[in-house]
Amino acid sequence: MTADSSHRRLLSLDVMRGITVVGMIVVNNAGGPMSYDSLRHSAWNGLTPCDLVFPFFLFIVGVTTYLSLSKSGFTPSWPVVRKILWRAAMIIIIGWALHWVELAFKGTPWAFDRLRLTGVLPRIGLCFGAVSLLSLYLSRRAMAWTAAALLAIYAFLVCAFNGYIADDTNFNAIIDRFIIGEAHLYHKSPVDPEGLTGTIAAIAHTIIGFCCGAIIKERKPLSERTVALFAIGFALAATGFLLSEWMPLNKRIWSPTYALTTTGSAAMLLGALIYVIDIKGHRAWSRFFESFGVNPLFLYVLSEFMSIVMGRLGYKATIYGWLADAIPNPYLASAVYAVAFMLVLGAIAYPLYRRHIYIKL
Repeated sequence: MTADSSHRRLLSLDVMRGITVVGMIVVNNAGGPMSYDSLRHSAWNGLTPCDLVFPFFLFIVGVTTYLSLSKSGFTPSWPVVRKILWRAAMIIIIGWALHWVELAFKGTPWAFDRLRLTGVLPRIGLCFGAVSLLSLYLSRRAMAWTAAALLAIYAFLVCAFNGYIADDTNFNAIIDRFIIGEAHLYHKSPVDPEGLTGTIAAIAHTIIGFCCGAIIKERKPLSERTVALFAIGFALAATGFLLSEWMPLNKRIWSPTYALTTTGSAAMLLGALIYVIDIKGHRAWSRFFESFGVNPLFLYVLSEFMSIVMGRLGYKATIYGWLADAIPNPYLASAVYAVAFMLVLGAIAYPLYRRHIYIKL
């Protein structure tokens, strides 16, 4: 395979994006209070399969950012900057709108003083916007050094200022309360899992994905690029695991070791998918995930909206009650509800995919 002939669109990118969106929907929609450990986030330090889905999605955001902006040669211009700012702002505002829907269903639609300003979508918007703008003015090498510098700075802050303490003295919590205000933060733990300081590491995380996108775009045979992607992924994951002896893996604060380990794992998974799907041509199994991957943010936002509505109107409790009556094991019943909820989204995703309808957010 020549370098030129290998630069077709990689189906594996859509498939991996779809896998992560499916995972995000499943882990966010447990039916009952009891869930299998693999479908729950780590309480603090540690890593579960559930803790991989969001970082994998951010990694893909970085990859696709490179592939998208490379079409314009990373040339800074007002139209390009305006497009980046508009998309980043739209993702953030949609995240805020979902939080507002929750307030509205609680009967307090005008309680903007309690609107949560952090969250998954705001973090995606901030990371996309920051990485996109940096890429217009920095070389690929400078981007890699920027990621390293951000992780080093964040590692110092975490180690020096109670970053691993799960209470109000954690510097992440202190800074978030000072800048954003406690009323606008996540209230189920003292440290907001999508807070501002953790976003420093998340931006570095997305830059690593961006640099992996550069590897995918190189003018080399696809097999060579895949090996390089897998090797770099292994090196990143191994480094993260080794350093976790001193800085534990922690999703809640997006610890530097967590960023390294999950980006490395994501790069290896993407490399494996490229090999299976794009090199070996085994594609039939992947269509379900591809259908999620071509409309990822739309389906995620729709799932969050449906979850809020079903929860507040009592439909979730009713459906889970039926499942619990049929399935005595509460862990299994909760998991079946989550998978069934995801399949309902699949019933929306697949027709859009078959009709080539792509809803961009």
